[in-house]
Amino acid sequence: MKPSPRTLLIQGGTASLQGTLQRADILIRDGRIAEISPSICISNDIPVIKAEGKLISFGFADIHVHLREPGASYKETIRTGTKAAARGGYTTVCAMPNLDPVPDTPEHLERELELIRRDACIDVLPYASITLGRKGQRLVDMGALKGSVVAFSDDGSGVQGDAMMEAAMQLARREDCIIAAHCEDESLLRGGYIHDGRWCREHGHRGICSESEWKQVERDLALCEKTGARYHVCHISTAESVALIRAAKARGVPVTCETGPHYLTLCEDDLRDEGRFKMNPPLRSAADREALIEGLCDGTIDAIATDHAPHSAEEKSRGLEGSAMGITGLETAFPVLYTQLVLPGRLSLERLLEALCAGPRRIFRIGGALVPGASADLTVIDLQDEYRIDSSRFASLGHATPFDGMKVRGRIVTTLKNGIAV
Repeated sequence: MKPSPRTLLIQGGTASLQGTLQRADILIRDGRIAEISPSICISNDIPVIKAEGKLISFGFADIHVHLREPGASYKETIRTGTKAAARGGYTTVCAMPNLDPVPDTPEHLERELELIRRDACIDVLPYASITLGRKGQRLVDMGALKGSVVAFSDDGSGVQGDAMMEAAMQLARREDCIIAAHCEDESLLRGGYIHDGRWCREHGHRGICSESEWKQVERDLALCEKTGARYHVCHISTAESVALIRAAKARGVPVTCETGPHYLTLCEDDLRDEGRFKMNPPLRSAADREALIEGLCDGTIDAIATDHAPHSAEEKSRGLEGSAMGITGLETAFPVLYTQLVLPGRLSLERLLEALCAGPRRIFRIGGALVPGASADLTVIDLQDEYRIDSSRFASLGHATPFDGMKVRGRIVTTLKNGIAV
């Protein structure tokens, strides 16, 4: 009897198993993990991926990506965005709702779901918006949407009204949903577009103050504590946000949070007057970066999410002041973090993998782990491969990254979705 064409052995790798790194063979059969053992004997006609010297992880999960479709397919599509994610080692991504139409009703959401079913090469779990049209005025029907989405967010803009956010949390608590907040007090922006710090003042730019983020985090944590809603803070960038969330967790507030690779590895000192250094929130001070690293190490920060936000080359060609906010991130996250944090000893490899894989899945109840019986969603990484990031070779339609040209180690060599290379 011939083996199933979907039977595959990954042989001789170092696997991330329940938070520890162990030498393991992994047998895949019919799209699922059939066996994990230090040594697995098979017949000669079963395909083998030789993984000696390579790291094997369950597929990464990015809980904050912008796939731009429907509504802005010239920036990115479901097809190109998920190919980029697979190249970066991701087998699950959560797609933010700043789309056209906004996924604020089942009918509008269905437009996005049709594209996902047709074009995605990995799992794409959509967000719905918190308010209709992301306008902050009327809540969506969470009960009608929750079965098809991972959480609710008005990402791209914070919910400005205190009463509206409290009502959203009360509804989310009743419906057992998650509120994922882009925290930004628009009254404090004052036309800024980079961090309001030393570099901004020395180079004649307009700044975004840290308070615009952490004041809304502070407000939302109080509402979360009052309502008991499950609350997730998107892309934190300031030391104050880290401290507020750490203290809230110590009080038992049901809050989780994420930060991005760029906030952990760059700061205002790295800025150039180029669109590829412009994102929201902006790169903050070196002290903020250090606080974020500390928060990641001590577990205050639950997950690393790229906030992959592609734009056209023209939209990113107007310098810091005129360019659109957002950078691409799916294809650079692991090598940048491994090179900048793990190799210098700032972060353990085990903690990095947890923040890219188990942490995001736990927050949003996505599921999946490197255990027998699970779907064979795996990432194989060559930690010794050294190269320079070349954005011209990205699968994403967006090529704006502050990491272009950076020398890194750690190349994603294979990503399997249900046992099939994607």
